[in-house]
Amino acid sequence: MINLGMASLRLCAGLAGRWSGFCARSLRTLSGMTVSQIDEEVAKLLQLKAQLGGDEGRHQFTLKTAKGTRDYNPKQMAIREKVFNTIISCFKRHGAENIDTPVFELKETLTGKYGEDSKLIYDLKDQGGELLSLRYDLTVPFARYLAMNKVTNIKRYHIAKVYRRDNPAMTRGRYREFYQCDFDIAGQYDPMIPDAECLKIVHEILSELELGDFRIKVNDRRILDGMFAVCGVPDDKFRTICSTVDKLDKMSWEDVRSEMVKEKGLSEEAADQIGQYVSLQGGMDLAERLLQDAKMSQSKQACAGLTDMKQLFSYLQLFQVTDKVVFDLSLARGLDYYTGVIYEAILTQTGPVPVAAAQNGAGEKAEEGVSVGSVAGGGRYDGLVGMFDPKGRKVPCVGVSIGIERVFSIMEQKAEASAEKVRTTETQVMVASAQKNLLEERLRLTAELWNAGIKAEVMYKKNPKLLSQLQHCEDSGIPLVAILGEQELKDGVVKLRTVHSREEIDVSRAELVEEIKRRTSDI
Repeated sequence: MINLGMASLRLCAGLAGRWSGFCARSLRTLSGMTVSQIDEEVAKLLQLKAQLGGDEGRHQFTLKTAKGTRDYNPKQMAIREKVFNTIISCFKRHGAENIDTPVFELKETLTGKYGEDSKLIYDLKDQGGELLSLRYDLTVPFARYLAMNKVTNIKRYHIAKVYRRDNPAMTRGRYREFYQCDFDIAGQYDPMIPDAECLKIVHEILSELELGDFRIKVNDRRILDGMFAVCGVPDDKFRTICSTVDKLDKMSWEDVRSEMVKEKGLSEEAADQIGQYVSLQGGMDLAERLLQDAKMSQSKQACAGLTDMKQLFSYLQLFQVTDKVVFDLSLARGLDYYTGVIYEAILTQTGPVPVAAAQNGAGEKAEEGVSVGSVAGGGRYDGLVGMFDPKGRKVPCVGVSIGIERVFSIMEQKAEASAEKVRTTETQVMVASAQKNLLEERLRLTAELWNAGIKAEVMYKKNPKLLSQLQHCEDSGIPLVAILGEQELKDGVVKLRTVHSREEIDVSRAELVEEIKRRTSDI
């Protein structure tokens, strides 16, 4: 009986929550009960537990984000907002308009536009008679938008999320859900002028963000196709060989050659000839030299691309960006829709490779430094809109996409390494009080500031300590404190305190708004 009583006592003691009172009452009466009475009490407790619901029936959630996705805390969002503002400002400086498109498209809209990367498209379950997929990029939806709305001339930017069923590398900024920042020029214009502006935009953005040294590699699909033709690549293998060449930024030439020969069925002689060309880099001088090349000069396609490349570099000289641009025959970009100039921007590191990059194998291909990855890419796609137009009408397009997640990763690493504090709010002033019973006056002043367009905060307590209010400003980076006290209310002034220097001055209520604006104009 004692053993049974002790077991029951332990059971009662372990039952918690809303029925703890009932359990306590039972404990007080157990000592004078028989075994049958104890069993009856235990049964009542178990029944009550079942009614209230125990842990056994509760679903255990796995608290994690989906593979290839992440959350962003306020500090990270502040960095992202700064980057977005820099990019949008540049796009607007170049006269771009903003558009938006749905996050999912008809599956047939996206099918057959991305070459071997089509396998990375996320398909959605049929929810109502339409086969849908999440957008893979912003370029194909843009082309669909142009064809559907019969737009033949536009300079647009679009910043939105895209989705790829890729193997994520989180430390290098490669995700399954990520933002793209696209700038495109659609319309019939003289050759290479819009193309040169796109490269100028990449140069401006990367320079303003101060990410480090960078290079912009350029090539032309016509040059690539002409090169493949004169090297003996069969016509039906152009795209698949192009996709393999596109891996040269991640693989050695020996591995790329092996894939072309063993997996793609290309002859060793053709592969070796390709190898001689894809090792070449230069500028306008290289384009001129290739125009005189015995083999390349046999291809009309290649000659047209090389002539345009010379024109492109002449415009880039006028834009003063040739110091960062290199004509690189190894650049391929595997997407099927490119028809002319293609380009890609990479960051380089002349010193030691960052830990995250070294662990992920970044930086194997760059002569002037160590590459830490592509941060922008794009090119000309003159035939894509015509694929959607019922009459096949073409709208020439050229554009660039900023690899924003890679940029964010670098900016976050810089912020972590720097002692500089990242502000997560834009609050200009904290409305505080030095004495009790001044909540109404604080709220009244806060409303006046809000109505005047001032970004202000007030602590959500009736009688907060002044030290707590000042500490909040220190922690949040709020530059000013407007302090109210009984004497200030009588005199019709506010004590305005600069948090950093702790300097205090009395400012009349009528002049407070202008004084706050003056002191925070450079923030």
